[in-house]
Amino acid sequence: MKILDQYILSRFLYNFFSSFVILIVIFIFQGIWLFIDDLAGKGLGFVIIAKFIFYFIPTLVDKVLPLTVLLSSILTFGTFAENYEFAAMKASGISLQRGMRSLVIFVLFLGVVTFFFANNVIPKSEQKIFNLRRNIAKVKPAAAITEGVFSDFEGTGEGMNIKVDRKYGDQDRFLENVVIHKKTNQNVNNTVIKAKGGELISSEDSDIIQLVLKDGNYYEELVKDDNKEKRKQPFAKAHFETYTINIDISELNDQDLEEDGNITTDKMKNVGRLIKDIDSLGTNNLEKVEAFSKNIVNRMGAFPVNPPVVDSLEIASQIQDKAISKDSIKTVDDLLDALQEWQRLQVVNNAKNSVNSIMNTVVSKKEELQQRYKFYNAHILSLHKKFALAFSCIILFFVGAPLGAIIRKGGLGLPMVIAIVLFLTYYFIGVFAGNYAKEGNIHPAIGAWLSTLIMLPLGISLTKRATADRGLFGFGHIIDRIKSIFKRKSNVVEEE
Repeated sequence: MKILDQYILSRFLYNFFSSFVILIVIFIFQGIWLFIDDLAGKGLGFVIIAKFIFYFIPTLVDKVLPLTVLLSSILTFGTFAENYEFAAMKASGISLQRGMRSLVIFVLFLGVVTFFFANNVIPKSEQKIFNLRRNIAKVKPAAAITEGVFSDFEGTGEGMNIKVDRKYGDQDRFLENVVIHKKTNQNVNNTVIKAKGGELISSEDSDIIQLVLKDGNYYEELVKDDNKEKRKQPFAKAHFETYTINIDISELNDQDLEEDGNITTDKMKNVGRLIKDIDSLGTNNLEKVEAFSKNIVNRMGAFPVNPPVVDSLEIASQIQDKAISKDSIKTVDDLLDALQEWQRLQVVNNAKNSVNSIMNTVVSKKEELQQRYKFYNAHILSLHKKFALAFSCIILFFVGAPLGAIIRKGGLGLPMVIAIVLFLTYYFIGVFAGNYAKEGNIHPAIGAWLSTLIMLPLGISLTKRATADRGLFGFGHIIDRIKSIFKRKSNVVEEE
């Protein structure tokens, strides 16, 4: 039996590693297209690009590994069934479960390794990619500017925010429709520069980058010490044909591309860090909601403060009855009727303005709280995904192995098609569920586990059918059930 286990395991491992290498190469090329704008034409060395790809590979494991397990299990058991090796096993009294024993042990071990990988390697890899892209942007100025949005451009001199409509030319050094917000030492944007075009000029031997702007306007808000002058909101405006900004990058040239920054996203955190942050984020969100609710209640004045507790309930009821009897105003109309017309208009306008102010505050706070809870849900989702990824490898094996035994087809034709269809179903269910979970439409734990849980009954069903040596689709028992129903009805009619 050890010889049989070694044979089955060796065939599976051959298909597993072959499929993994092929799929990882395909996903690498697909992923490079996502970052082609960050890498191409920026003057980066081969070593930096190789480091980027090296750090990028572990982030593909959550997609490649489940598909690899599914495809390799279908290929292995499909080839066994096609070559009648399973028939020989069954003739020797070896069941499908017994033949899968060595692979089950391997897949369980693979699940443990996958969890370790998802908990330790992938977060570190995500952090390395984030920091490498950020540090490349510091060293290569053109890479720091993104088309259509404001980009922070920090140097050793004064900082600024730059937005351009288009970058073109050699290493993207020519800029079109440039808008610059220059920052003061207090990080305040008092200066705005607009130009129709610009160019980044640098030299390998120089620590100065020149940003040459052409055909634009310079606006600066003037800060006066006199309060009367401040009320006039003075500013300076000037038109220029050419305006040059010198940026000292002497410190940036010594930038370490491997320098680690702060861990900012949920993908960069392991299980321990996620659990800690989930607890603190949940507590902080509740405090924000409670503080905002208390603020709105105080501004509305709709809920009066409870009267102080007295020793005698009888005295309290008498005081309450007396207060009610003295209060002749029961409705809003009674209040308005008791006022003069100008007072009535003033009260209504004040109430309208207060309501509009409160509604604007609620709407703006709602967006902030939605972002907070989206960030909170993303942490819960990432926590459960680490466990779900490990279990998905195990469950997809029990989907692929019996499916290969049922279809009885080896090679890269039909097994590849079936594996891709099943994986796309699994993957897209996970993507949609994850997006719904981040928005708070479903619980994040359900979003992380949904695709895996859907594959679980499929794996159980296929394993039972393969063990019983039944086909992929069996409608015989359904047809027999329908026939028995009609036969029963015909017997009833004949008896009548």
